[in-house]
Amino acid sequence: MKIAFFSTQPYDRIFFDKYNKDYGFEIDYFETHLGPHIAGIVKDAGAVCAFVNDKLSAPVLETLAANGVKWVALRCAGFNNVDREAAERLGIRVCRVPAYSPEAVAEHALAMILTINRKTHKAYNRVREQNFSLNGLLGYNLSGKTVGVIGTGKIGRSFIKIVQGLGCNVLAFDLYPDEGLKDVSYVSLDELLKHADIISLHCPLTEENHYLINRETIDMMKTGVTIVNTSRGGLINTADIIEALKNKKVGSLCIDVYEQEEKLFFRDLSASIIEDDNIQRLMSFPNVLITAHQAFFTEEALSEIAQTTLDSISRLSEGTMPDKSPVMLV
Repeated sequence: MKIAFFSTQPYDRIFFDKYNKDYGFEIDYFETHLGPHIAGIVKDAGAVCAFVNDKLSAPVLETLAANGVKWVALRCAGFNNVDREAAERLGIRVCRVPAYSPEAVAEHALAMILTINRKTHKAYNRVREQNFSLNGLLGYNLSGKTVGVIGTGKIGRSFIKIVQGLGCNVLAFDLYPDEGLKDVSYVSLDELLKHADIISLHCPLTEENHYLINRETIDMMKTGVTIVNTSRGGLINTADIIEALKNKKVGSLCIDVYEQEEKLFFRDLSASIIEDDNIQRLMSFPNVLITAHQAFFTEEALSEIAQTTLDSISRLSEGTMPDKSPVMLV
């Protein structure tokens, strides 16, 4: 069977080619993202493999279905880019990778917090220029600070374990609390926003929580709060966070995702003029740290993504994938 593979990067080929030896699929790799402009190119493929910034809207799915696609495999955990109702109507089954490596994302969130706090990125550049001054590099102890975790799924739980090991107090908010978490206080979202020194987002993006971080919720927070987003860009209203950085309500911002990232991330734009004024403004702040959707990027995570994706497509094609499997969406 043929799989049409979109948003391909060199590392995708390495890991998928490695594990595809056990399955023998024919894979057509496309560097472009999947959207209305390219959906018609898919021919003779039973499955499509898509990533976070591919657009699986109703028109795209209709084109894929008309060309014989039966399965869509998301090689990511999030699925806000899929029109699930359209997929169900068209008889296209959709699967994902719900838990490729929670530790990878949680550890990256911590790395961003430590970097923006202790300013190690600035210290590194200073020392390379033979500047050994400590002025401007003052940080604070994480031990004893209150960390608010929004979303306590597998990634959120892994992050909680890490920050508890550093001596942080944890406040958590989730629509479905995990009673198995120890030494964690579940509170209302308002209480979390009011009391947390650091807020880390680990929830999926839904219609209900789009722009969860906005002018109103920021006003509830402590002055000088650190906000970390390694989940989905649409959780933060960019215009509102820029204003909060300008008036110093938000002390630091760490983002590995951005609401308009499909035009930027996973590309080398070093010789280009970026027309997105918001990302340019964010990059100008000394207290903002941006990475380009890198949190998932470990050997363990890429291995798990490739194996889970290929196994799901294999089982779907054989009719052995149960409807209630955690990887299934439709």
